[in-house]
Amino acid sequence: MTGSAPQQNQQNQQKRNTAAPGGAFTVRDAVIDFARRVGMTSVFANPGSTELPMFRDFPEDFRYVLGLQESVVVGMADGYAQRQRNAALVNLHSAVGVGHAMGNIFTAFKNQTPLLITAGQQSRAILPFDPFLGSTQATELPKPYVKWSCEPARAEDVPLALARAYYIAMQVPQGPVLVSIPADDWDRPTDWVEPRQVSRQVAPAPADLAAVAEALNRCRRPAFVVGAGVDRDQAMDAVVQLAERHRAAVFTAPMSARCGFPESHPQFGGFLPALRERIVERLQGHDLVLVLGAPAFIYHVEGQGPHLPAGAELLQLVDDPQLAAWTPVGRSVVGSLQLAVPALLALTQAPERALPPPRPATPVAEPGPGPMGTAFALQTLARLRPADSVVVEEAPGARSVMQACLPMHGPDSFHTMASGGLGHGMPAAVGVALALRRQGSAQRVIALIGDGSSLYSIQALWTAAQLQLPITFVILNNRRYAALQDFAPVFGYPVGHKPAGTELPDLDFVLLARGQGLAGRRVDHARDLADELALALAHDGPCLIELQVQ
Repeated sequence: MTGSAPQQNQQNQQKRNTAAPGGAFTVRDAVIDFARRVGMTSVFANPGSTELPMFRDFPEDFRYVLGLQESVVVGMADGYAQRQRNAALVNLHSAVGVGHAMGNIFTAFKNQTPLLITAGQQSRAILPFDPFLGSTQATELPKPYVKWSCEPARAEDVPLALARAYYIAMQVPQGPVLVSIPADDWDRPTDWVEPRQVSRQVAPAPADLAAVAEALNRCRRPAFVVGAGVDRDQAMDAVVQLAERHRAAVFTAPMSARCGFPESHPQFGGFLPALRERIVERLQGHDLVLVLGAPAFIYHVEGQGPHLPAGAELLQLVDDPQLAAWTPVGRSVVGSLQLAVPALLALTQAPERALPPPRPATPVAEPGPGPMGTAFALQTLARLRPADSVVVEEAPGARSVMQACLPMHGPDSFHTMASGGLGHGMPAAVGVALALRRQGSAQRVIALIGDGSSLYSIQALWTAAQLQLPITFVILNNRRYAALQDFAPVFGYPVGHKPAGTELPDLDFVLLARGQGLAGRRVDHARDLADELALALAHDGPCLIELQVQ
Protein backbone atom coordinates (compact mmCIF):
# COMPACT_ATOMS: atom_id res chain seq x y z
CA MET A 1 0.00 0.00 0.00
CA THR A 2 1.11 3.58 -0.53
CA GLY A 3 0.00 6.88 0.92
CA SER A 4 1.24 10.22 2.20
CA ALA A 5 3.92 9.69 4.84
CA PRO A 6 4.27 13.42 5.71
CA GLN A 7 0.52 13.67 6.25
CA GLN A 8 0.57 10.53 8.39
CA ASN A 9 3.48 11.90 10.43
CA GLN A 10 1.57 15.14 11.04
CA GLN A 11 -1.51 13.22 12.21
CA ASN A 12 0.58 11.08 14.55
CA GLN A 13 2.33 14.14 15.96
CA GLN A 14 -1.09 15.55 16.85
CA LYS A 15 -1.92 12.27 18.59
CA ARG A 16 1.33 12.38 20.56
CA ASN A 17 0.69 15.95 21.66
CA THR A 18 -2.77 15.16 23.03
CA ALA A 19 -2.20 11.68 24.45
CA ALA A 20 -2.18 10.82 28.11
CA PRO A 21 1.09 8.97 28.84
CA GLY A 22 0.86 5.23 28.97
CA GLY A 23 -2.80 4.82 28.19
CA ALA A 24 -4.00 6.19 24.87
CA PHE A 25 -1.93 4.25 22.37
CA THR A 26 -1.07 0.65 21.76
CA VAL A 27 2.21 -1.15 21.19
CA ARG A 28 1.18 -1.41 17.53
CA ASP A 29 0.70 2.38 17.29
CA ALA A 30 4.08 3.10 18.85
CA VAL A 31 5.99 0.54 16.76
CA ILE A 32 4.49 1.69 13.47
CA ASP A 33 5.16 5.33 14.41
CA PHE A 34 8.81 4.63 15.27
CA ALA A 35 9.37 2.58 12.10
CA ARG A 36 7.87 5.35 10.00
CA ARG A 37 10.04 8.03 11.59
CA VAL A 38 13.29 6.13 10.98
CA GLY A 39 12.38 5.31 7.37
CA MET A 40 11.41 1.64 7.69
CA THR A 41 8.08 1.67 5.86
CA SER A 42 8.66 -1.47 3.77
CA VAL A 43 7.98 -4.71 5.63
CA PHE A 44 9.59 -7.83 4.16
CA ALA A 45 7.59 -10.78 5.36
CA ASN A 46 5.89 -14.12 4.95
CA PRO A 47 2.74 -14.19 7.11
CA GLY A 48 2.11 -16.52 10.04
CA SER A 49 -0.60 -16.71 12.68
CA THR A 50 1.46 -15.23 15.54
CA GLU A 51 2.22 -12.16 13.40
CA LEU A 52 -1.33 -11.37 12.32
CA PRO A 53 -2.00 -8.94 15.22
CA MET A 54 0.98 -6.80 14.16
CA PHE A 55 -0.62 -5.93 10.85
CA ARG A 56 -4.22 -5.27 11.76
CA ASP A 57 -5.15 -1.83 10.37
CA PHE A 58 -2.05 -1.91 8.16
CA PRO A 59 -1.01 1.74 7.53
CA GLU A 60 -1.56 3.11 4.05
CA ASP A 61 1.93 4.60 3.77
CA PHE A 62 3.60 1.23 4.48
CA ARG A 63 4.33 -1.49 1.93
CA TYR A 64 4.12 -5.24 2.64
CA VAL A 65 6.67 -7.04 0.45
CA LEU A 66 5.60 -10.67 0.33
CA GLY A 67 8.15 -13.43 -0.09
CA LEU A 68 7.07 -17.05 -0.51
CA GLN A 69 9.62 -18.45 1.94
CA GLU A 70 11.33 -16.87 4.93
CA SER A 71 14.88 -17.17 3.58
CA VAL A 72 13.72 -15.33 0.45
CA VAL A 73 12.23 -12.62 2.67
CA VAL A 74 15.55 -12.01 4.44
CA GLY A 75 17.50 -12.03 1.15
CA MET A 76 15.18 -9.37 -0.31
CA ALA A 77 15.53 -7.25 2.83
CA ASP A 78 19.32 -7.61 2.67
CA GLY A 79 19.57 -6.24 -0.87
CA TYR A 80 17.09 -3.47 -0.04
CA ALA A 81 18.91 -2.40 3.14
CA GLN A 82 22.29 -2.31 1.41
CA ARG A 83 21.00 0.06 -1.27
CA GLN A 84 18.95 2.21 1.12
CA ARG A 85 21.81 2.35 3.64
CA ASN A 86 19.22 1.97 6.35
CA ALA A 87 17.94 -0.99 8.32
CA ALA A 88 15.15 -2.96 6.65
CA LEU A 89 12.18 -4.23 8.68
CA VAL A 90 11.68 -8.02 8.47
CA ASN A 91 8.83 -10.03 9.96
CA LEU A 92 9.26 -13.80 10.46
CA HIS A 93 7.09 -16.52 11.91
CA SER A 94 7.97 -17.93 15.31
CA ALA A 95 10.63 -20.65 15.60
CA VAL A 96 10.16 -22.43 12.28
CA GLY A 97 10.13 -19.20 10.27
CA VAL A 98 13.36 -18.02 11.89
CA GLY A 99 14.80 -21.47 11.24
CA HIS A 100 13.92 -21.26 7.54
CA ALA A 101 15.53 -17.84 7.38
CA MET A 102 18.77 -18.68 9.18
CA GLY A 103 20.84 -19.22 6.03
CA ASN A 104 20.26 -15.66 4.86
CA ILE A 105 20.43 -14.26 8.40
CA PHE A 106 23.94 -15.73 8.48
CA THR A 107 24.67 -14.07 5.13
CA ALA A 108 23.31 -10.71 6.36
CA PHE A 109 25.60 -11.00 9.38
CA LYS A 110 28.62 -11.65 7.15
CA ASN A 111 27.50 -8.89 4.75
CA GLN A 112 27.22 -6.46 7.70
CA THR A 113 23.69 -5.60 6.57
CA PRO A 114 21.44 -3.84 9.10
CA LEU A 115 18.16 -5.76 9.47
CA LEU A 116 15.56 -5.32 12.21
CA ILE A 117 13.88 -8.71 12.43
CA THR A 118 10.66 -9.18 14.38
CA ALA A 119 9.62 -12.76 15.09
CA GLY A 120 6.15 -13.76 16.18
CA GLN A 121 5.79 -15.56 19.50
CA GLN A 122 2.81 -17.31 21.05
CA SER A 123 0.67 -15.41 23.57
CA ARG A 124 2.31 -14.79 26.94
CA ALA A 125 -0.55 -16.45 28.83
CA ILE A 126 0.15 -19.88 27.35
CA LEU A 127 3.95 -19.75 27.05
CA PRO A 128 4.39 -21.76 30.31
CA PHE A 129 2.58 -24.68 28.63
CA ASP A 130 4.97 -25.06 25.68
CA PRO A 131 2.23 -24.15 23.17
CA PHE A 132 1.96 -25.06 19.51
CA LEU A 133 4.06 -22.57 17.46
CA GLY A 134 5.79 -21.29 20.58
CA SER A 135 9.52 -20.56 20.37
CA THR A 136 11.02 -22.07 23.51
CA GLN A 137 14.26 -20.06 23.45
CA ALA A 138 13.41 -17.37 20.94
CA THR A 139 16.38 -15.13 21.69
CA GLU A 140 18.89 -18.00 21.49
CA LEU A 141 17.70 -19.44 18.18
CA PRO A 142 19.37 -16.89 15.84
CA LYS A 143 22.64 -16.65 17.78
CA PRO A 144 25.48 -16.12 17.12
CA TYR A 145 24.50 -14.52 13.81
CA VAL A 146 22.60 -11.54 15.16
CA LYS A 147 24.20 -8.63 16.94
CA TRP A 148 21.48 -8.61 19.61
CA SER A 149 18.25 -10.47 20.35
CA CYS A 150 15.53 -9.78 22.88
CA GLU A 151 12.06 -10.86 23.99
CA PRO A 152 10.84 -7.96 26.16
CA ALA A 153 9.72 -8.85 29.68
CA ARG A 154 6.59 -6.68 29.37
CA ALA A 155 4.40 -5.86 26.40
CA GLU A 156 4.78 -2.14 27.00
CA ASP A 157 8.56 -2.49 26.58
CA VAL A 158 8.29 -3.71 22.98
CA PRO A 159 8.63 -0.26 21.32
CA LEU A 160 11.73 0.58 23.37
CA ALA A 161 13.23 -2.82 22.56
CA LEU A 162 12.67 -2.24 18.84
CA ALA A 163 14.25 1.22 19.08
CA ARG A 164 17.30 -0.22 20.82
CA ALA A 165 17.49 -2.99 18.21
CA TYR A 166 17.42 -0.42 15.40
CA TYR A 167 20.29 1.58 16.85
CA ILE A 168 22.37 -1.58 17.42
CA ALA A 169 21.73 -2.75 13.85
CA MET A 170 22.87 0.62 12.49
CA GLN A 171 26.01 1.00 14.60
CA VAL A 172 29.20 -0.25 12.94
CA PRO A 173 29.83 -3.01 12.28
CA GLN A 174 26.23 -3.11 11.13
CA GLY A 175 24.22 -6.32 11.12
CA PRO A 176 20.92 -8.08 11.84
CA VAL A 177 19.09 -7.97 15.19
CA LEU A 178 15.98 -9.85 16.35
CA VAL A 179 13.09 -9.03 18.68
CA SER A 180 10.62 -11.79 19.60
CA ILE A 181 7.11 -10.38 20.21
CA PRO A 182 4.23 -12.35 21.76
CA ALA A 183 0.99 -12.20 19.78
CA ASP A 184 -1.00 -10.60 22.62
CA ASP A 185 1.41 -7.67 23.09
CA TRP A 186 0.22 -5.56 20.18
CA ASP A 187 -2.97 -4.17 21.75
CA ARG A 188 -1.45 -3.31 25.13
CA PRO A 189 -1.17 0.41 26.01
CA THR A 190 2.27 2.03 25.98
CA ASP A 191 4.10 5.31 25.38
CA TRP A 192 5.52 6.70 22.15
CA VAL A 193 9.23 6.32 21.49
CA GLU A 194 11.02 9.40 20.21
CA PRO A 195 13.80 8.58 17.71
CA ARG A 196 17.29 9.70 18.75
CA GLN A 197 20.47 10.57 16.92
CA VAL A 198 23.05 7.81 17.44
CA SER A 199 26.45 7.93 15.75
CA ARG A 200 26.93 5.40 12.95
CA GLN A 201 30.65 5.95 12.48
CA VAL A 202 33.81 5.31 14.49
CA ALA A 203 36.68 7.79 14.31
CA PRO A 204 40.14 6.18 14.16
CA ALA A 205 42.70 7.26 16.72
CA PRO A 206 44.86 10.13 15.35
CA ALA A 207 48.10 8.46 16.42
CA ASP A 208 47.14 5.25 14.58
CA LEU A 209 46.33 7.18 11.41
CA ALA A 210 49.60 9.07 11.65
CA ALA A 211 51.45 5.76 11.77
CA VAL A 212 49.63 4.55 8.63
CA ALA A 213 50.40 7.82 6.86
CA GLU A 214 54.09 7.61 7.80
CA ALA A 215 54.27 4.05 6.42
CA LEU A 216 52.64 5.16 3.16
CA ASN A 217 55.07 8.04 2.78
CA ARG A 218 58.20 5.92 3.27
CA CYS A 219 57.32 2.66 1.45
CA ARG A 220 58.71 1.91 -2.01
CA ARG A 221 56.04 -0.29 -3.63
CA PRO A 222 52.65 -0.27 -1.89
CA ALA A 223 49.71 -2.58 -2.57
CA PHE A 224 46.15 -1.85 -1.48
CA VAL A 225 43.75 -4.70 -0.77
CA VAL A 226 40.16 -3.44 -0.82
CA GLY A 227 36.99 -5.08 0.41
CA ALA A 228 33.25 -4.57 0.74
CA GLY A 229 33.72 -1.97 3.48
CA VAL A 230 34.98 0.55 0.91
CA ASP A 231 31.67 0.55 -0.98
CA ARG A 232 29.54 0.08 2.12
CA ASP A 233 31.12 3.18 3.68
CA GLN A 234 30.91 5.25 0.46
CA ALA A 235 34.68 5.70 0.48
CA MET A 236 35.58 4.50 -3.03
CA ASP A 237 36.30 7.92 -4.53
CA ALA A 238 38.69 8.70 -1.67
CA VAL A 239 40.36 5.27 -2.00
CA VAL A 240 40.89 5.89 -5.73
CA GLN A 241 42.51 9.25 -4.92
CA LEU A 242 44.76 7.65 -2.30
CA ALA A 243 45.80 4.83 -4.66
CA GLU A 244 46.56 7.27 -7.47
CA ARG A 245 48.57 9.53 -5.17
CA HIS A 246 50.71 6.65 -3.94
CA ARG A 247 50.76 4.76 -7.24
CA ALA A 248 49.63 1.61 -5.48
CA ALA A 249 48.60 -1.61 -7.13
CA VAL A 250 45.05 -2.35 -5.97
CA PHE A 251 43.70 -5.87 -5.41
CA THR A 252 40.25 -7.04 -4.33
CA ALA A 253 40.25 -9.02 -1.09
CA PRO A 254 39.27 -12.70 -1.15
CA MET A 255 35.50 -13.32 -1.17
CA SER A 256 34.65 -9.61 -1.20
CA ALA A 257 30.88 -9.08 -1.42
CA ARG A 258 31.01 -5.69 -3.17
CA CYS A 259 33.13 -3.79 -5.66
CA GLY A 260 35.88 -1.96 -3.75
CA PHE A 261 37.68 -0.31 -6.70
CA PRO A 262 36.81 0.37 -10.37
CA GLU A 263 37.94 -2.79 -12.13
CA SER A 264 38.81 -1.03 -15.39
CA HIS A 265 41.19 1.36 -13.58
CA PRO A 266 44.80 0.97 -14.84
CA GLN A 267 46.06 0.40 -11.27
CA PHE A 268 43.63 -2.44 -10.59
CA GLY A 269 45.66 -5.61 -10.18
CA GLY A 270 42.91 -8.23 -9.93
CA PHE A 271 41.45 -10.51 -7.29
CA LEU A 272 43.23 -12.29 -4.47
CA PRO A 273 42.31 -15.97 -4.07
CA ALA A 274 41.31 -17.38 -0.68
CA LEU A 275 44.55 -19.39 -0.43
CA ARG A 276 47.44 -18.31 1.78
CA GLU A 277 50.30 -19.33 -0.48
CA ARG A 278 48.75 -17.76 -3.59
CA ILE A 279 48.05 -14.49 -1.77
CA VAL A 280 51.73 -14.33 -0.85
CA GLU A 281 52.64 -14.98 -4.50
CA ARG A 282 50.34 -12.22 -5.78
CA LEU A 283 51.69 -9.68 -3.29
CA GLN A 284 55.36 -10.57 -3.89
CA GLY A 285 57.56 -7.52 -4.33
CA HIS A 286 55.35 -5.13 -2.34
CA ASP A 287 56.85 -3.77 0.86
CA LEU A 288 53.57 -2.37 2.25
CA VAL A 289 50.14 -3.99 2.10
CA LEU A 290 47.31 -1.65 3.15
CA VAL A 291 44.03 -3.53 3.68
CA LEU A 292 40.95 -1.30 3.47
CA GLY A 293 37.50 -2.47 4.60
CA ALA A 294 38.31 -6.18 4.46
CA PRO A 295 39.61 -9.07 6.55
CA ALA A 296 43.31 -9.83 6.21
CA PHE A 297 42.77 -12.45 4.92
CA ILE A 298 39.86 -14.86 4.35
CA TYR A 299 41.13 -18.37 3.56
CA HIS A 300 39.07 -21.22 2.11
CA VAL A 301 41.40 -24.14 2.77
CA GLU A 302 44.30 -24.80 5.09
CA GLY A 303 47.57 -23.23 4.05
CA GLN A 304 51.16 -23.16 5.19
CA GLY A 305 53.89 -20.60 5.63
CA PRO A 306 53.77 -16.82 6.09
CA HIS A 307 50.73 -14.62 5.54
CA LEU A 308 52.78 -11.97 3.70
CA PRO A 309 55.82 -11.88 1.42
CA ALA A 310 59.15 -11.52 3.18
CA GLY A 311 59.88 -7.91 4.06
CA ALA A 312 56.30 -6.70 3.65
CA GLU A 313 54.44 -4.76 6.34
CA LEU A 314 50.66 -5.12 6.77
CA LEU A 315 48.38 -2.29 7.87
CA GLN A 316 44.60 -2.67 8.10
CA LEU A 317 41.80 -0.10 8.29
CA VAL A 318 38.45 -1.66 9.20
CA ASP A 319 35.36 -0.66 11.22
CA ASP A 320 34.91 -4.10 12.82
CA PRO A 321 37.00 -4.70 15.97
CA GLN A 322 36.47 -8.47 15.64
CA LEU A 323 38.18 -8.48 12.24
CA ALA A 324 40.98 -6.38 13.68
CA ALA A 325 41.37 -8.81 16.60
CA TRP A 326 41.97 -11.96 14.55
CA THR A 327 44.19 -10.44 11.86
CA PRO A 328 47.36 -12.56 12.29
CA VAL A 329 50.09 -10.01 11.52
CA GLY A 330 50.70 -6.28 11.20
CA ARG A 331 48.86 -3.31 12.66
CA SER A 332 45.06 -2.87 12.63
CA VAL A 333 43.29 0.48 13.00
CA VAL A 334 39.60 0.45 13.86
CA GLY A 335 37.63 3.25 12.23
CA SER A 336 35.13 4.13 9.53
CA LEU A 337 36.72 4.43 6.10
CA GLN A 338 34.57 7.46 5.33
CA LEU A 339 36.59 9.25 8.03
CA ALA A 340 39.94 7.44 7.81
CA VAL A 341 40.74 7.63 4.09
CA PRO A 342 40.17 11.42 3.68
CA ALA A 343 42.34 11.89 6.78
CA LEU A 344 45.11 9.86 5.12
CA LEU A 345 44.84 12.05 2.04
CA ALA A 346 45.44 15.06 4.26
CA LEU A 347 48.42 13.41 6.00
CA THR A 348 50.33 11.93 3.06
CA GLN A 349 52.42 13.27 0.20
CA ALA A 350 52.72 12.23 -3.45
CA PRO A 351 56.08 10.40 -3.59
CA GLU A 352 58.29 9.65 -6.59
CA ARG A 353 57.25 6.11 -7.56
CA ALA A 354 56.68 4.20 -10.76
CA LEU A 355 53.16 3.09 -11.59
CA PRO A 356 52.48 -0.63 -11.10
CA PRO A 357 52.52 -2.74 -14.26
CA PRO A 358 49.09 -3.07 -15.88
CA ARG A 359 46.99 -6.14 -15.36
CA PRO A 360 47.24 -8.50 -18.36
CA ALA A 361 44.30 -8.14 -20.71
CA THR A 362 41.76 -10.96 -20.79
CA PRO A 363 41.80 -12.76 -24.16
CA VAL A 364 38.68 -12.38 -26.28
CA ALA A 365 36.67 -15.60 -26.05
CA GLU A 366 35.60 -17.28 -29.28
CA PRO A 367 31.99 -18.47 -29.63
CA GLY A 368 32.75 -22.01 -30.80
CA PRO A 369 30.16 -24.58 -31.88
CA GLY A 370 27.38 -25.90 -29.66
CA PRO A 371 27.01 -24.78 -26.04
CA MET A 372 28.91 -21.56 -25.43
CA GLY A 373 31.77 -21.09 -23.02
CA THR A 374 31.10 -19.11 -19.87
CA ALA A 375 33.79 -16.58 -20.83
CA PHE A 376 32.09 -15.89 -24.15
CA ALA A 377 28.72 -15.51 -22.42
CA LEU A 378 30.04 -13.04 -19.84
CA GLN A 379 32.07 -11.01 -22.33
CA THR A 380 28.92 -10.65 -24.40
CA LEU A 381 27.00 -9.57 -21.31
CA ALA A 382 29.73 -7.03 -20.50
CA ARG A 383 29.41 -5.57 -23.99
CA LEU A 384 25.61 -5.34 -24.02
CA ARG A 385 24.63 -4.42 -20.47
CA PRO A 386 23.56 -0.84 -19.70
CA ALA A 387 26.45 1.22 -18.35
CA ASP A 388 24.61 1.96 -15.09
CA SER A 389 23.33 -1.58 -14.51
CA VAL A 390 23.86 -3.31 -11.16
CA VAL A 391 25.07 -6.92 -11.01
CA VAL A 392 23.92 -9.20 -8.20
CA GLU A 393 25.87 -12.44 -8.45
CA GLU A 394 25.56 -15.96 -7.08
CA ALA A 395 27.39 -18.21 -9.50
CA PRO A 396 30.36 -19.55 -7.50
CA GLY A 397 31.45 -21.92 -10.26
CA ALA A 398 31.76 -19.00 -12.69
CA ARG A 399 33.10 -16.35 -10.32
CA SER A 400 36.70 -16.42 -11.51
CA VAL A 401 35.49 -16.15 -15.11
CA MET A 402 33.19 -13.28 -14.15
CA GLN A 403 36.08 -11.46 -12.49
CA ALA A 404 38.08 -11.72 -15.71
CA CYS A 405 35.30 -11.03 -18.22
CA LEU A 406 32.67 -8.82 -16.55
CA PRO A 407 34.38 -5.83 -14.90
CA MET A 408 32.44 -3.81 -12.32
CA HIS A 409 32.46 -0.06 -12.76
CA GLY A 410 32.64 1.33 -9.25
CA PRO A 411 30.38 2.34 -6.35
CA ASP A 412 27.17 0.34 -5.90
CA SER A 413 27.74 -1.66 -9.09
CA PHE A 414 28.03 -5.15 -7.59
CA HIS A 415 26.60 -7.30 -4.80
CA THR A 416 27.16 -10.89 -3.75
CA MET A 417 27.16 -12.87 -0.51
CA ALA A 418 30.10 -12.68 1.90
CA SER A 419 29.07 -15.90 3.63
CA GLY A 420 29.45 -18.50 0.89
CA GLY A 421 25.86 -19.56 1.65
CA LEU A 422 23.59 -20.07 -1.36
CA GLY A 423 20.08 -18.67 -1.73
CA HIS A 424 20.92 -14.98 -1.30
CA GLY A 425 21.43 -13.72 -4.86
CA MET A 426 18.00 -14.02 -6.44
CA PRO A 427 16.04 -12.38 -3.59
CA ALA A 428 18.81 -9.81 -3.02
CA ALA A 429 18.37 -8.72 -6.64
CA VAL A 430 14.68 -8.12 -5.91
CA GLY A 431 15.58 -6.02 -2.87
CA VAL A 432 18.17 -3.99 -4.78
CA ALA A 433 15.70 -3.29 -7.62
CA LEU A 434 12.98 -2.30 -5.15
CA ALA A 435 15.32 0.15 -3.41
CA LEU A 436 16.40 1.67 -6.72
CA ARG A 437 12.75 2.17 -7.67
CA ARG A 438 12.08 3.90 -4.35
CA GLN A 439 15.04 6.20 -5.05
CA GLY A 440 13.52 7.10 -8.42
CA SER A 441 16.13 5.20 -10.44
CA ALA A 442 15.32 3.12 -13.52
CA GLN A 443 18.63 1.21 -13.43
CA ARG A 444 18.54 -2.36 -14.64
CA VAL A 445 19.49 -5.08 -12.18
CA ILE A 446 21.24 -8.14 -13.62
CA ALA A 447 20.98 -11.22 -11.41
CA LEU A 448 23.80 -13.51 -12.53
CA ILE A 449 22.96 -16.88 -10.98
CA GLY A 450 24.22 -20.43 -11.31
CA ASP A 451 21.73 -23.18 -12.05
CA GLY A 452 22.32 -24.91 -8.72
CA SER A 453 22.34 -21.66 -6.72
CA SER A 454 19.03 -20.49 -8.18
CA LEU A 455 17.07 -23.40 -6.76
CA TYR A 456 17.76 -22.37 -3.17
CA SER A 457 15.49 -19.33 -3.58
CA ILE A 458 13.70 -19.68 -6.92
CA GLN A 459 10.51 -18.29 -5.29
CA ALA A 460 12.06 -14.83 -5.58
CA LEU A 461 10.95 -14.83 -9.22
CA TRP A 462 7.32 -14.60 -8.10
CA THR A 463 7.92 -11.45 -6.05
CA ALA A 464 9.86 -9.87 -8.93
CA ALA A 465 6.93 -10.60 -11.25
CA GLN A 466 4.33 -9.25 -8.83
CA LEU A 467 6.27 -6.00 -8.37
CA GLN A 468 7.23 -5.76 -12.07
CA LEU A 469 10.82 -4.87 -11.24
CA PRO A 470 13.44 -4.22 -13.96
CA ILE A 471 15.52 -7.35 -13.36
CA THR A 472 17.12 -9.66 -15.90
CA PHE A 473 17.80 -13.03 -14.29
CA VAL A 474 20.69 -14.64 -16.19
CA ILE A 475 20.93 -18.36 -15.37
CA LEU A 476 24.25 -20.00 -16.24
CA ASN A 477 23.13 -23.58 -16.75
CA ASN A 478 26.07 -25.98 -16.85
CA ARG A 479 23.94 -28.84 -15.45
CA ARG A 480 26.17 -29.38 -12.43
CA TYR A 481 27.49 -27.94 -9.18
CA ALA A 482 30.59 -26.70 -11.00
CA ALA A 483 32.25 -25.11 -7.97
CA LEU A 484 32.22 -28.44 -6.13
CA GLN A 485 33.52 -30.43 -9.08
CA ASP A 486 36.27 -27.90 -9.71
CA PHE A 487 37.22 -27.79 -6.03
CA ALA A 488 37.22 -31.56 -5.49
CA PRO A 489 40.95 -32.09 -6.29
CA VAL A 490 41.85 -29.88 -3.31
CA PHE A 491 40.35 -32.62 -1.12
CA GLY A 492 42.07 -35.52 -2.83
CA TYR A 493 39.69 -36.39 -5.69
CA PRO A 494 41.30 -37.32 -9.02
CA VAL A 495 41.24 -34.49 -11.55
CA GLY A 496 38.05 -34.74 -13.61
CA HIS A 497 36.24 -36.94 -11.06
CA LYS A 498 32.65 -35.93 -10.34
CA PRO A 499 31.77 -36.30 -6.63
CA ALA A 500 28.41 -37.84 -5.77
CA GLY A 501 25.49 -35.46 -5.88
CA THR A 502 27.06 -32.83 -8.13
CA GLU A 503 25.19 -33.46 -11.42
CA LEU A 504 22.01 -31.45 -12.19
CA PRO A 505 20.37 -32.77 -15.39
CA ASP A 506 16.90 -32.06 -16.80
CA LEU A 507 16.15 -28.63 -15.28
CA ASP A 508 14.03 -26.24 -17.35
CA PHE A 509 14.39 -22.69 -16.06
CA VAL A 510 12.17 -21.19 -18.74
CA LEU A 511 9.26 -23.27 -17.46
CA LEU A 512 10.13 -22.41 -13.86
CA ALA A 513 10.07 -18.70 -14.73
CA ARG A 514 6.81 -18.87 -16.64
CA GLY A 515 5.20 -20.76 -13.79
CA GLN A 516 5.87 -17.76 -11.54
CA GLY A 517 4.72 -15.10 -14.00
CA LEU A 518 7.97 -14.16 -15.77
CA ALA A 519 8.85 -14.16 -19.43
CA GLY A 520 11.57 -16.73 -20.08
CA ARG A 521 13.90 -17.55 -22.94
CA ARG A 522 16.68 -20.06 -23.49
CA VAL A 523 19.89 -19.75 -25.51
CA ASP A 524 21.45 -23.03 -26.65
CA HIS A 525 24.00 -21.73 -29.17
CA ALA A 526 26.56 -18.93 -29.08
CA ARG A 527 25.32 -17.57 -32.42
CA ASP A 528 22.00 -16.60 -30.82
CA LEU A 529 23.35 -15.07 -27.63
CA ALA A 530 23.76 -11.40 -28.55
CA ASP A 531 20.26 -10.99 -29.99
CA GLU A 532 18.51 -12.88 -27.19
CA LEU A 533 20.50 -11.19 -24.45
CA ALA A 534 19.79 -7.73 -25.88
CA LEU A 535 16.07 -8.51 -25.78
CA ALA A 536 16.29 -9.74 -22.19
CA LEU A 537 18.17 -6.64 -21.06
CA ALA A 538 15.62 -4.34 -22.72
CA HIS A 539 12.57 -6.24 -21.47
CA ASP A 540 9.88 -4.15 -19.78
CA GLY A 541 9.85 -5.58 -16.27
CA PRO A 542 11.49 -8.78 -15.04
CA CYS A 543 12.51 -11.67 -17.26
CA LEU A 544 14.73 -14.73 -17.16
CA ILE A 545 17.22 -15.91 -19.74
CA GLU A 546 18.77 -19.36 -19.43
CA LEU A 547 22.20 -19.79 -21.01
CA GLN A 548 23.31 -23.34 -21.79
CA VAL A 549 27.05 -23.16 -21.11
CA GLN A 550 29.79 -25.76 -21.34
